[in-house]
Amino acid sequence: MSSDSWSTEVLVVGGSLGGVAAALAACEGGARVVLTERHPWLGGQLTSQAVPPDEHPWIETHGSTAAYRRLRRAIRDAYARSYPLTAESLGRSEFNPGNGWVSALCAEPRVAAGVIEELLAPWVASGRLTVLRESWPVAADVDGDLVRGVEFESRRGARMRVEAAYVLEATEIGELLPLAGVEHRTGSESAALTGEPSAQAHADPGNVQAVTHVFALELADGDHTIDRPEDYEHWRTATLPGWPGPLLRWEYPDPRGGRVVHGRFEPEQSDGASDMETALIRPELWSYRRVLDRANYEPGFFTSDVSLVNWPMNDYAEGGLYDSGDDERHARQARALSASFLYWLQTEAPRADGGTGHPGLRLRPDVTGTDDGFAQAPYIRESRRIEAITTVVEQDLSVAVRGDHGAVTYADAVGTGCYRIDLHPTTGGDGYLDVAAHPFQIPLGALLPVRVRNVIGAGKSIGSTHITNGCYRVHPSEWSIGEAAGALAAHCVTAGVEPHQVQAAPDRLATFQQLLDRRGVDRHWRGGERLPV
Repeated sequence: MSSDSWSTEVLVVGGSLGGVAAALAACEGGARVVLTERHPWLGGQLTSQAVPPDEHPWIETHGSTAAYRRLRRAIRDAYARSYPLTAESLGRSEFNPGNGWVSALCAEPRVAAGVIEELLAPWVASGRLTVLRESWPVAADVDGDLVRGVEFESRRGARMRVEAAYVLEATEIGELLPLAGVEHRTGSESAALTGEPSAQAHADPGNVQAVTHVFALELADGDHTIDRPEDYEHWRTATLPGWPGPLLRWEYPDPRGGRVVHGRFEPEQSDGASDMETALIRPELWSYRRVLDRANYEPGFFTSDVSLVNWPMNDYAEGGLYDSGDDERHARQARALSASFLYWLQTEAPRADGGTGHPGLRLRPDVTGTDDGFAQAPYIRESRRIEAITTVVEQDLSVAVRGDHGAVTYADAVGTGCYRIDLHPTTGGDGYLDVAAHPFQIPLGALLPVRVRNVIGAGKSIGSTHITNGCYRVHPSEWSIGEAAGALAAHCVTAGVEPHQVQAAPDRLATFQQLLDRRGVDRHWRGGERLPV
């Protein structure tokens, strides 16, 4: 195998959280795997995008996979092994490093990235897994209904070609789909096409959810105010649909009803709101996505908490990061909005004591693995989506539509997930959309393109809609999708069958589902799980 040409059994394009799960499952299934990623860290939204996991209430015991729960335990173990935890913190079986109230596991992105490296290390050492970092797809070799190979370019300008029997799409924006000519959709579908109650009358391919460029902060002594951003005045007065005023203020609309929420920001304290009900009434934002709570550790060891800023105020909705013709500019602008928000926090934000600004707020580059404390990549909520054998629509899981019947069940279920349909403001001018949803299953048909025979969706690019992407996009669901995709690819290599043949034949499907069961994949809910409406 030459340095610029690789041949493997399974190619995972994209080191997202789904891509990591896919690579692990494929290796464990006996396949040779190449995993590529355009950023330094693997793990996507959990690491390079710096977003703590959005999870359901039962995540500690079920509604995911054994491998995902192993990842979560390993993150907690990393803190117990290396950090000076208090005896009380060490005694908590469900230890939360940051005590952030968005998740039961708010951990530093760098710690999660290190754990992912540990999980992959044995497979790399064995030679079964090759990881190509800071590389992205630029072309695909297509032969009818098969993708024979994909060409990549590295940050150093080198070109590499990878040939594979199966190609898994696990990028954040569905990069492989247009390159390989895989039929796909973007933006919002029309109600006539999907029949969804929340869909608009006309399709808008450019209408995608806002992205957010996350950054990490601590509160330190001294003045750490950044230079005033050039376009600060623009962002200081910009707004979004349904907003009660400018973006850069503490008031914003409640996604579940539109009432004005009055946020609090109290970084000097370490005991912000910790239960969701209280948080939704008058949320304390410093503790929202806090990933290091100094109260968890020996007194005096940490002088400050560390919090990740992914709040309503830095949602960027002026353009998407794909198919807009101006992707790089929008990526820069998303970062510029976050920089302006930071400057506002340091200089103008109203304080509880009647003053303004928190000049002691300081960026933490070590937490994000960058030079400046901003995440390696913007948080991307919505990808291009495969036109799949099965497309999950709103009426399949909406509480308003399904009532007490629960979500639709699928004979070809390969995983589970649970999250409200949660859409952020969009580039097309839509405000928040929040729809109560039942715990749901992931159908194998949603991972398989209608035509191309050896491409498998392994992340946010599966057959959902603009609306159902709002609940299938979160961390545990993405991991379950990726794990199913990787296990399927390895199974197809071993059994000598194609993915569509597995999905279409009951006996082959049953054999594959039994494989997933042995892996500890939850394909069904236990019954009785309901999110608050």
